[in-house]
Amino acid sequence: MSQPAPTLAAGTVGTVETQHLDLPEPVRLDCGRELHPVRVAYETYGALSPRRDNVILVCHALSGDAHAAGLAKAPSGQSTRDGFGAEDRDGAGGRGLGWWDGMIGPGKAFDTDRFFVICTNLLGGCRGTTGPSSTDPATGRPYGPDFPVVTVADMVRTQRAFLDALGIERLAAVAGGSLGGMQALQWAVLFPDQVDAVVAIASTHALHPQGVAWNAIARDSIMRDPAWQGGRYYGTGRAPHAGMGVARMVGHITYLSAPALSEKFGRRLQSADAPRYTITEPEFEVESYLRHQADSFVKRFDANTYLYTSRALTYFDLARQHGGGSLSPALEGVRARTLLIAFSSDWLYPPSASAEIEQALRGLGKPVEFEVIEAPYGHDCFLLEEARQTPIIRRFLAGATSRKGSS
Repeated sequence: MSQPAPTLAAGTVGTVETQHLDLPEPVRLDCGRELHPVRVAYETYGALSPRRDNVILVCHALSGDAHAAGLAKAPSGQSTRDGFGAEDRDGAGGRGLGWWDGMIGPGKAFDTDRFFVICTNLLGGCRGTTGPSSTDPATGRPYGPDFPVVTVADMVRTQRAFLDALGIERLAAVAGGSLGGMQALQWAVLFPDQVDAVVAIASTHALHPQGVAWNAIARDSIMRDPAWQGGRYYGTGRAPHAGMGVARMVGHITYLSAPALSEKFGRRLQSADAPRYTITEPEFEVESYLRHQADSFVKRFDANTYLYTSRALTYFDLARQHGGGSLSPALEGVRARTLLIAFSSDWLYPPSASAEIEQALRGLGKPVEFEVIEAPYGHDCFLLEEARQTPIIRRFLAGATSRKGSS
C-alpha cells in the first residue's frame, strides 16, 4: 500500500526533481588518473539572480545525496533523513523529504527567497553521480573496484567543473555538515577567490584517529562479507548486505551520544518483560533499532560507494595536504568569511576540532565565527538541531550580504 503524501510545512521549496549534467571534460584526480565521462546529479532551489551572485552550494555527508530539500517528485521509498529519531519526527511523510529540508527554503537558514541553493551528489556516489556502480566505458560493465580512489579535493574539483558548466563563477557560500563541512573547507582552500563564505557544521580539518579507526572497522565489515566478491558483486544476484548492515550499525553508533541512547532506549527489552535467552534475535530495543537502521540503509546505498566515500573522508587532512603538516599555513590563502558550528555531545567531530580551525584562522587575521550548541544527540545534531542552527546561519549570511552591499 502506498504511503500518504506528507503535508509540507510552511517554508517548503515544494516538489523537486533531481537533474543530471554530463561534464564536458575529464576530471583529474589526486591518485593520478583522469575520470571521464562524469555525470553529476543535482537539485536547485530558489532563483538565480541576474548577476549569478546569490549561489549557495550545499554539500552532503557520507550517506546523503542531491535531494537536500522539498518533496521528491519520484520518492525512492527509502529516506535519506538519517538523523537520530528522524522517523519519530517525520513519520511516513519523511520518505520523500530532502535530508536537510528544515534548513533550506523560504525563511529558513539557507533562504531561497534570497539565495539560489544547489546540492550535488558527490563524486563516487550511488545516487546519480558517477561512482563505482556506474558503467566503465572501457568494459561496458560497472566499475566496481576498478573505480579510482577519490579524495574530498576530487569531489570539490568535480563540483567546480559542474558549476563551470552552469556558468556560475562564484559562490556566495559553501555549506555542509560532517563530510559536507569538509568539502566546504576544501572549497575555501582550493578556490579562495571564488567563495565568499563557508559554513562548516559538525566538521573538522582532519578526522581524529578514533574516527579513522571506526571507519576502518566499517569498511572491513563490508570487505569481509563473502558476497562482496572483491567489489564485483553487480549482476551476480548477491550483494554484501550483511557486511554493509554491520558497517551502518557501527557508523550510526558513532553519530550518537551515550546520553541520547540512554534517554531513548535505556535497557528496555524489545518484546518481553524478561529475557528470552536468545543469541540470534534482538533482546533490547536498542538492538532492534540498529537492525532496522541496517535493513533500511542497505536498500538504498551501494556498498562500494560506502567504501570509497569512507576512504575519502579519512584521507582528508588540510594540514598535511596544504600546510606541510601545520594547519595555519594550510589556511593562509583562505579569503572567505567562515562560520563554524559544533555540538557539545559530538565525540566523533568534537568541538575541539572546530576550535583548532577557529584559532588558526583567527591567528591569521581571517574573519571567523565559532558557535558551540549544547545538545545531547551527538554528531546527528547537525541533522536534528535545525531550529537552533537557523538563526546563527541567517545572521551570518546576512552579515555577508550587508558587507557586500556596503562595499
